[in-house]
Amino acid sequence: MEQAVRDGLITVNPARVTGWQRQYKQVEDKLDTPRALALRDWPTLLRLAQALVERSHDHYQGWGEIVVFAAATAARIGEVSGVRVADIDTTNWIWTVRRQTTPAPGGLIDKNTKGKRTRHVPIVEEIRPLVAERILAAGPNPDARLFTGLRSGRISTAVLRDATHWDEVVLSLGLEHLRRHDLRHTGPTWFADAGVPTHVLRKIAGHGSLLTTQRYLHPDMSQITGAGTALSAHLNPVRAPLSLAVQPVPGRHR
Repeated sequence: MEQAVRDGLITVNPARVTGWQRQYKQVEDKLDTPRALALRDWPTLLRLAQALVERSHDHYQGWGEIVVFAAATAARIGEVSGVRVADIDTTNWIWTVRRQTTPAPGGLIDKNTKGKRTRHVPIVEEIRPLVAERILAAGPNPDARLFTGLRSGRISTAVLRDATHWDEVVLSLGLEHLRRHDLRHTGPTWFADAGVPTHVLRKIAGHGSLLTTQRYLHPDMSQITGAGTALSAHLNPVRAPLSLAVQPVPGRHR
């Protein structure tokens, strides 16, 4: 390289350029943070779901529904594939995600959770009609799956990728870094932005460590300021005036 510089072939020896390793590491860290991997907002999620349906065989709506449900509930594709009618509480709209240890219909043992923790996930209003429609279509069988593939088969990330041409779709939408598992990061990110307390978000996401949950928090100064305002309002429900009117001293004149 030094000889190339002396010969005038290049102007700078790239081996002598310092600081690039740190910058490269910062870019890698940013791409690996849950917030960077999450979808931006609800319209982006709907566009993704619709695009996947349009690229799938026979335009099967189930692929889009699976994606929307996974992102809105901070769930993995494997968990969505295992959700049953009995797991949904339509009174309080809570999904109980539990690890199934007994064979399901068909002889399969569902890997409904990554670990051994059972968690309870709220079903937001935006996806309640979808869940209600799925329950109605599943019939009275409490063990019936809500989300299945085109031929009523079990869904995996690989099946979703191949059936919807995932890689091509996300590239066309400008989401080239989005993986199927990143749908799992979207829900906690949105919950955190909505102001859900960290200890509650930890239970919803099923994290073993609070440090994992804290990675979803946005380091925004306005939120820190808002935290101070919220604490002040909590400590002083009825706040006194910030300044008292100055009372004139008897006998003194300007």
